[in-house]
Amino acid sequence: MIFSELYSAYYNTVAAILCRVLLGDCSEKELQGIVAERAFGESVLTILPSLKSGKWQLLRPDMTTPIVHKPTVPLSTLQKRWLKAISLDPRIRLFGVEMPELSDVEPLFTPSDYYVYDKYGDGDPFEDEEYIRQFRVVLEAIRRGTQIKFEMTTRKGNTMFVRCRPLRLEYSEKDDKFRVITAGWRAASTVNLARMKGCVHYTGEKMPAVTERAEKYDTLTLRVIDERNALERVMLHFAHFEKQAERIDKKTYILKIRYAQDDEPEMVIRILSFGPLVEVIGSEDLRNLVIEKLKKQKSCELK
Repeated sequence: MIFSELYSAYYNTVAAILCRVLLGDCSEKELQGIVAERAFGESVLTILPSLKSGKWQLLRPDMTTPIVHKPTVPLSTLQKRWLKAISLDPRIRLFGVEMPELSDVEPLFTPSDYYVYDKYGDGDPFEDEEYIRQFRVVLEAIRRGTQIKFEMTTRKGNTMFVRCRPLRLEYSEKDDKFRVITAGWRAASTVNLARMKGCVHYTGEKMPAVTERAEKYDTLTLRVIDERNALERVMLHFAHFEKQAERIDKKTYILKIRYAQDDEPEMVIRILSFGPLVEVIGSEDLRNLVIEKLKKQKSCELK
């Protein structure tokens, strides 16, 4: 692993302890707090005893250290190459992240080295300057808890002027689009960022305190035929969902996945990517959506 919280936790915890000791007098209880915050539950039994006993020769018995300078962990060449590869993703620019110190580093991989399947080809224009500007306006408003105003064209072709408070951003891997979760207007709570026009900060009258509406959840039930490594692929594909799997026979599994109802269109796309090895057996509404999508594909009326 190039970067790993699991394997670097001890190093970061010890570095934090040494930084605190270098600042001056500190109690053992304070150091235990650092361990509890940065490492694992059982680490209190390992890190401080190893430091105090001299097993790790970084602390003296009087809780001072022979270390003169604050510890630093320089990046390895492999880590730099990985960061360089990530910096080539156009979505990085949306967050204003720049890595000039990596200008002479060879990337570990480039976008031409891989291809993402099961993704729409009309994703957001991540390299468009106006899109980048609007993204940063929304992001700043979310961080500051302030309002924005923008205009958008509805599906019926009407222009609508909106003032609202953005609550969070979501990224759809399948659609390759960012969505803004909003509050304070009745028309919708979610809007595709690319549909927004002229988005700016709103400094006028403040709207009453708003909260994000409670998300409604449903359960998807799949019958998975474990051929061509289908079960492992399905479990990996839905790794970030709450789920439960049950083995029926040697090759058949029942998988229950809890998902937000707003994500139904994306769930349909994900399910269809596995072909005949996965069958929706619940809920009935989602099963009907899958059937409808298959009928459109069969008749070439894709949407």
